Parts: sequence; C-alpha cells; structure tokens
Amino acid sequence: MVVEVIVLTEPEAVPRLCQVVLDCTDARALAEFYRRLLALHYRAGDEPPAAGTRDERGADWLVLRNPGGVQLAFQQVDRLPQPTWPEPEPVPQQLHLDLTVTSTDQLDAQHERVLSLGGKLLLDRRDDPDEPLRVYADPAGHPFCIFVSR
Repeated sequence: MVVEVIVLTEPEAVPRLCQVVLDCTDARALAEFYRRLLALHYRAGDEPPAAGTRDERGADWLVLRNPGGVQLAFQQVDRLPQPTWPEPEPVPQQLHLDLTVTSTDQLDAQHERVLSLGGKLLLDRRDDPDEPLRVYADPAGHPFCIFVSR
C-alpha cells in the first residue's frame, strides 16, 4: 500500500471543511433536533420566527453554528427517500454523522435524550467490549452513531 504524504506550505493550499449539509423535508424541525441534541446555535437570522409568523428561512436553508467545529446546515427539499440501513437495499445510508461520548453511562444518557427528541434507534451495540455504540435515525431518517471513544 502506498501512502501519499501531502506537505502544505500555505494554509490556503487546500479548502477548509465548513459544514455538513443534510437534505430534509422539514428543515426547521431537523435543525431543532440537532440544535437541541448537540447544543448548537443558529447563525444570525436563522433563529425561529415569532409565533404566527411565516418561517421563510426554515422553508429553504438553515445553519447551526458549532464554535471550533464543523457547522450543520439543513436544505429543504420536496421529497427525500429515507435510507433503509442497515439493509443495503433499496436506499443505502449514503452519509452519516459520528458523535462520541467518553463512557457507557454517557451513552445511556444520550440514548434517552435522542429518543425524547424524536430520534429512532436502528442498532444497539452498547455491550460491544471494543466499541460500545448505538445507531439512530434522526426525524428525517438520516442515520447517525453515538459511540464511546476511549
């Protein structure tokens, strides 16, 4: 196996990963799920509008800020086939988010939070001695993992 080593002399030599964009049929609902799950905050102007006011931004594109990390963005689409993972057919997962915690106690606490926020458990490997993890679907059906990083 050949490994290519890239030496950069200037920071502008490569693009910077800015955000991960999730397509969804309800951008506001999915943004709220991840905002609450990950304690993120909206980009200025993307906050939910006052009650009874039309949600212009929520019907198109929203961004959640992650200080010091990659942002999450949500793009409204008319329809979205939900992944059928762990079954590879007919719709593979295509992309998923990996989230980590430091203990199985935290894994259990996050399990309760995910379910209370509207997530759905897809796979439970909490008892795996090498890498305890759970795989969930967010309210739009996108898979994401929470695992113990040791």
